[in-house]
Amino acid sequence: MLEARSVAVVGASVKPRTLGAQMLEELRRGGFSGSVYPVNPSYEEVAGLRCYPSILEVPEPVDLAILGVANRRIEAAMRDAAEAGAAGVVTFSSLHEDPQERPGPDAPPLRERIAQIARAHGMALCGGNGMGFLNVPHGLRATGFPTPDDLRAGPVTLISHSGSAFAAFAFSDRGIGFDLLVSSGQELVTTMADYLAFALHRPTTRVVGLLLETVRDPEGLRAQLAAAAERDVPIVALPVGRTEGSKAMVTAHSGALAGEHGALEALFDAYGVHEVRTMEELADALELLSSPRRIAGGRGLASVHDSGGERALFVDLAADADVPFAPVSPATLAAIDAVLDPGLEAANPLDAWGTGIDADRIFREAMLALEADEATSALAFVVDLTRQGEPYDEGYLGVARAVWDATTKPFCVVSNLPSAIAPEEARLLRDHGIPVLEGTASGLRALRLLLDRHAFARRPAARPSEPVPDEVRARWRERLAAPEPLAEVEGLALLADYGIPTVAARAARTLEEVVEAAEAIGYPVAIKTAAPGVAHKSDVGGVILQRPNADAVREAYAEIADRLGPYVTVEAMAPPGVEMALGIVRDPSFGPLVLVAAGGVLVELLHDRAMGLPPLDEAAGRRLVERLATRRLLDGFRGRPAADVGALARALERLSVLAVDLGDLIAALDVNPIVVWEGGCVAADVLVEPLRPAW
Repeated sequence: MLEARSVAVVGASVKPRTLGAQMLEELRRGGFSGSVYPVNPSYEEVAGLRCYPSILEVPEPVDLAILGVANRRIEAAMRDAAEAGAAGVVTFSSLHEDPQERPGPDAPPLRERIAQIARAHGMALCGGNGMGFLNVPHGLRATGFPTPDDLRAGPVTLISHSGSAFAAFAFSDRGIGFDLLVSSGQELVTTMADYLAFALHRPTTRVVGLLLETVRDPEGLRAQLAAAAERDVPIVALPVGRTEGSKAMVTAHSGALAGEHGALEALFDAYGVHEVRTMEELADALELLSSPRRIAGGRGLASVHDSGGERALFVDLAADADVPFAPVSPATLAAIDAVLDPGLEAANPLDAWGTGIDADRIFREAMLALEADEATSALAFVVDLTRQGEPYDEGYLGVARAVWDATTKPFCVVSNLPSAIAPEEARLLRDHGIPVLEGTASGLRALRLLLDRHAFARRPAARPSEPVPDEVRARWRERLAAPEPLAEVEGLALLADYGIPTVAARAARTLEEVVEAAEAIGYPVAIKTAAPGVAHKSDVGGVILQRPNADAVREAYAEIADRLGPYVTVEAMAPPGVEMALGIVRDPSFGPLVLVAAGGVLVELLHDRAMGLPPLDEAAGRRLVERLATRRLLDGFRGRPAADVGALARALERLSVLAVDLGDLIAALDVNPIVVWEGGCVAADVLVEPLRPAW
């Protein structure tokens, strides 16, 4: 489909500005050199080519059929294409069908019938409700919508669930060179994973952008992201549907369920996918990562500016984007100081504009000194690319090109205000190979991704976790499959069997058993209700802490038993520390995921959480903890000692082993809180919800 040598255009037309005419025009515009067969019973000739009344009369089986027909005719056209031997099909149709037009009351919807035809005949299918695809170096523009004359071939592949975004990137004037652009639409048969597999097998693909509404082939996508990581091809993803409102819109638009964003975060972290939030960030990231230059070392960014105010803005936004500046050496600062005008301070980031006299030399030499410093990972020339005019070998354009030619580290020009950029001058830089990033915030985000790429490449191979004995795994699989709910004591035993530290706990249902349990555990203890059906004990006043002796235990038990019944759990008190939460959640697309979050009541108040795709080793667990906004609490706060982050990371690792072994039997598992202190961590409460069959 994507490298077709012969194309049938079904619905071809001689009428200007129609879909039928535009399909042929786009094949001509792209310079397609293969065979083209217009198909329309109304014409004998279209665009100087013989026109056939049916695709069944085309003299050869075609690689690709582009179907520019209405919904009511699409099924017949699809059947004809299959019978004619077409290997692939593009359809732009929405595939919406009036229920009264369905062939029979038991007939599946039109979308399903179209998919069935394609699968039965082994056909690739782009769409429906998309805009087709552009294989730029092959000259194949399989679309019915206008595309630019000057679309460049290059190293970028873009696969988009949004047709408008597909068109916007095609028409972007920033000159990104595309290997492939795909508007995949509803993905009835051929999915984003399939297009990604195609792109990754092309040596011309250097970076891939994904505009992602939903995941229709989770296992396929996961496999291709793993392949991209292995082949060192950066993937930049812009997922939409992060909020409840936008998720509902995506569902209504695409006819597919939008995945939980946390699951995508886990997937992206596992395979080094770079997530962006806006189309501006996506464009800057694709341009920067399409450059062949990669970070080889260093400790941060060096930047040179011509404005003190814009430098300060850059520093502010760099903090927001978590972009560190390189701590350059005193020798480097001395070399810079020697070329600056009097009154300017040698620093990184550097404001190098003084009197303006001999400015080109000052900028050039200062940037070369910064780039040569071993602490510098990448260099940015941050100036407003306003219209300069000839001669183009002087001024900022000349400086940037001279620095590019004399260096090997990643280098880019960042313009602070996109609307002020002179397009022809940005094009001169891009023609020289220099990335031009169009905006301070989006440019810094792209530079952050460049640093992340280096960090991912250096990530050590995951260390296999110690498995539990087969007998332990089998016993818990049998228990989770049983119909009886798990009490908290059982849940704590499950965690302990998988190597997660827990508080000592005993179940009790009489006063005598409660006192006996407290004496065995040792004071102080907590008394918690174990009443069936109570998931959140504190919400119903079912938790009494710090009972120091038998009399206090009797009083606490009487109070809880009177209100909530006789069944309780007696537990040891956890040491003072930071309350965190761990969990297993079940994603409908990617299965069990592990979670770490702010604990106690903060888990719901702050929604501060990070998810991981099991299996995780300790290093991966630590990365999840580092992503939390509440991470600083673990370093010690208001005089408290620092907590043992390593112990929390190891607990996450052990929970991921549990998720791999038992996740198919668990709907949800909540450990809240797990208390972390300087000497380790301990789970103080757990709720396990087994996955019950739908019947």
